[in-house]
Amino acid sequence: MPETFTFGDMLSARSVIGETLAAEGAKRDNLWVLTPDIGATLVEFRDTFPDRFIDVGLAEQACVGIAAGLAYDGNISVVSGMLPFLSMRALEQVRSDVCYPNLPVKIIGTHGGLVGNGGSTHYAVEDLSLMASLTNMTVTSIGDPVMVGEVLRQSMEMSGPIYIRLAVGKKDKVLYAPGEHDIRIGRGIVARDGSDVTLFTHGTTVAQALDAADELAKEGVSVRVVDMWTLKPIDAELVIRSASETDGRFVVLEDHLTYGGLATRISDVVTDNGVSLNSFERLGIPQVYAGFGDDEELRNKHGYGLVHTVDALRRAVQTQETS
Repeated sequence: MPETFTFGDMLSARSVIGETLAAEGAKRDNLWVLTPDIGATLVEFRDTFPDRFIDVGLAEQACVGIAAGLAYDGNISVVSGMLPFLSMRALEQVRSDVCYPNLPVKIIGTHGGLVGNGGSTHYAVEDLSLMASLTNMTVTSIGDPVMVGEVLRQSMEMSGPIYIRLAVGKKDKVLYAPGEHDIRIGRGIVARDGSDVTLFTHGTTVAQALDAADELAKEGVSVRVVDMWTLKPIDAELVIRSASETDGRFVVLEDHLTYGGLATRISDVVTDNGVSLNSFERLGIPQVYAGFGDDEELRNKHGYGLVHTVDALRRAVQTQETS
C-alpha cells in the first residue's frame, strides 16, 4: 500500500485493516486476531503469525468469548467480522465478557448501515445505539479508509474495548489529505468550516455531507460539516461550539436509525448543557426494515439521500431567514 493518498483517491479499508494488523503484530507479541469466518483481509497476519490467529467459523458469540479470555490473560484481542452479527448475536458476550471487566478487545467490522445489498438481516442499523449503551465501550464510525489504520493503531494503546464501524470496506473514497486533521479518538473533525448551519455526520455519509455542502455553497450558504466519527465519548465541546458559531442550526445525517445514533448523542449534549438551538433535523433510517437495494437507492427511498440532505440544509437556512 502506498504511504500517502490524496482526497478523492479510492482505497480498500479492508486492506488497510489487514496491513495495519500485520504491522502491529510485528511490534506486539501479545496481539491476537480472531474472526468468525470473515478472514479474507487478514491473510497477511494469519500467514505471518499463525499461532496468534483464530478463525472460529460462523460463531460470533464464541469468537468474542475467546477474545475476552485471551484479553484476561494479558493480551490484546482484535475481532474482525460483519457488524450485523457481532453487534447483535454476540451482544451478551460483548456486554458481560468484554465491557464488564473492561478488557482490551477491539471489535472492527463491515456492513454498518444500508450497504452491500444484503437485505435487512445483513445491515447493522441498530449497532451504534446498542454499543453506545454499554459501559466502558468506545464507539466509532469511520468513513475515511486511511483513518482506519490510525484509529486501529491508537486503539492498541487503550486499556478497554472499542467498536470500529465501517461500511463494506472494499472501495472507499479518501476524504482527507495526509496530515490535514489531527486524528484522535474522542475528537470530531471539522471536515469543512462554515457559519450558517452545522451538518453532523459520520462513516459512510461523510462524503455525501461534503457533496451537500458543495451544493449549498453555490447558493451562498456556508455549511460546516462535522465528521463526528467518535460517537462515544462524543466531542461535546465541538457540539457546543458549533451551536454558537452556526446560529444554533443543526442537521444530523447518518446511515443508522434516526433514534439511538449520532442524532440522539448530539441531542443529549444539547440537553445536558442547556444549549439553545434554532433548528434541529435528523436524517437517517426510519423505523423500517429497509429491504434490498444499493446504497444510493435505499438512502433515497428512506429519505436521507443527497437531495434530502440539501433540502434539510435549505430548511435550516430558511428558518434562519424567518426567525
